[in-house]
Amino acid sequence: GALMVDSDAFSMVSEMLKPSTFYEPRHQKIYHAIQTMNMEERPVDIMTVTDELTKMGAIEKIGGAGYLMEISSQVASAAHIEYHARILAQKYLQRQLIHYAGDIETQAYDEGVDVDELMQHAEGELFQLSQGNMKQDYTQIDPVIKDAVDILQRAAQNKGGLTGIPTGYQQMDDMTSGWQPSDLVIIAGRPAMGKTSFALSIAKNVAVDHGVPIGFFSLEMNNVQLVNRLISNVCEISGKKILNGQLDPSEWERLDKKIRSLTGAPIYIDDTPGLSVFELRTKARRLVREKGVKLLMIDYLQLMTSAGGKGYSGENRQQAVSDISRMLKIMAKELQVPVLC
Repeated sequence: GALMVDSDAFSMVSEMLKPSTFYEPRHQKIYHAIQTMNMEERPVDIMTVTDELTKMGAIEKIGGAGYLMEISSQVASAAHIEYHARILAQKYLQRQLIHYAGDIETQAYDEGVDVDELMQHAEGELFQLSQGNMKQDYTQIDPVIKDAVDILQRAAQNKGGLTGIPTGYQQMDDMTSGWQPSDLVIIAGRPAMGKTSFALSIAKNVAVDHGVPIGFFSLEMNNVQLVNRLISNVCEISGKKILNGQLDPSEWERLDKKIRSLTGAPIYIDDTPGLSVFELRTKARRLVREKGVKLLMIDYLQLMTSAGGKGYSGENRQQAVSDISRMLKIMAKELQVPVLC
């Protein structure tokens, strides 16, 4: 009713409400008509909405022009429209939660359902609800084109055309344009070739030099060992000297000066041993939501376990790496951050 009384009201609630927010089907149709007219910058009042609903073939389904007159007459102004819209949005979310809880309950009674998979499904659904991220299943291409052009324009303004997270290595950034959201990047090589050192160099470049928050899951080393490697990298002091403490005066001076850049850096380390993909996704979601993490790093992939907590060996090893990689790619896409393994 308020939307037909005040032509400026729609802009205040357009992000909060969508047709499915309304419980009553005829109200869904009325709001859809008003939404369409606003998007096309047409005037909205009782007569124009009546005309739009007539074109849509829905005027009789909503109760005719008389019903539009009735709901408009109950509203003096749009003064409290944001407050009312929040009530509608909350009720919609409650209905979603009721549906979610019923669905999970039904599946939990099913003896044939894998509990770990159900937990993963339940957490994913609840995460979407808590984020208010109840997206429709499909997207018409127009808004996606707009997003792509926006990214292109931002890249044009950036030195070197970066659109993703910079690695700090110019030649690599030239090839990749930075790590992109939803990418799964695998750093591969034989043992002791420097994979972790390379990953830590990227972590330092991203978090210290560019101030971008990262999450580092260290399955091989504990957090002190990892930070020692990071200190060695940042302060340019050999790892052996960091371990035995035999630094000469110039190295102590360099340590004191350069370690300050690490203090306060947005690096979040998790050294949980034998981490499962299920646990990783739970922790990663929390880091992205609470700490604004833009890049996730995992060292290293083969030390992870399956969703059921089982490790793999022998003939199953190749299948395990394939399964875990697939699940990490799904996680990267869901959280819209690059994942570096």
